[in-house]
Amino acid sequence: MKLRKLRPEDAEPMLQWMHDSSVVEHLGTNFAEKTLEDCQRFIAYSQTAECDLHLAVTDDGDEYMGTVSLKHIDRANRTAEFAITVRAAAMGRGYSRFAMERILEMGLGEMGLEAIYWCVAPVNCRAIRFYDKCGYQRTEDVPAHILAPYPVDMELLWYVCRG
Repeated sequence: MKLRKLRPEDAEPMLQWMHDSSVVEHLGTNFAEKTLEDCQRFIAYSQTAECDLHLAVTDDGDEYMGTVSLKHIDRANRTAEFAITVRAAAMGRGYSRFAMERILEMGLGEMGLEAIYWCVAPVNCRAIRFYDKCGYQRTEDVPAHILAPYPVDMELLWYVCRG
């Protein structure tokens, strides 16, 4: 397993998980409407994004298994938001744990961030079990700049990893 920059050839397997209801059923975006061109644009954007870090999670043969991200990197507040999605074929095989540990290390260590936040819908039991099993800390103390993109009335569970 490894992390690397996203590549154009990752677009098709990326679209595959986006159209897999077992993967996206509890995520806040309507991925079913996404196209191959959307994936290609996202990959192109990831190459030059300054406030976001999007990386491919791959197997040892370099096959794309998912995407792990630090979004809304705020160097002034030393915070970011974490996100991850892996293909169904990668679930239960250690890819999420590996990718999450590595990108949190990058953010808190190499990038000097103080806190990385992420949220999950209360109905997403699989994700909640995973985060709790890995020992990540739930929090209700989420800075306003992290909450800003989310509707005020949206029910979410928040996690934080601090450096």
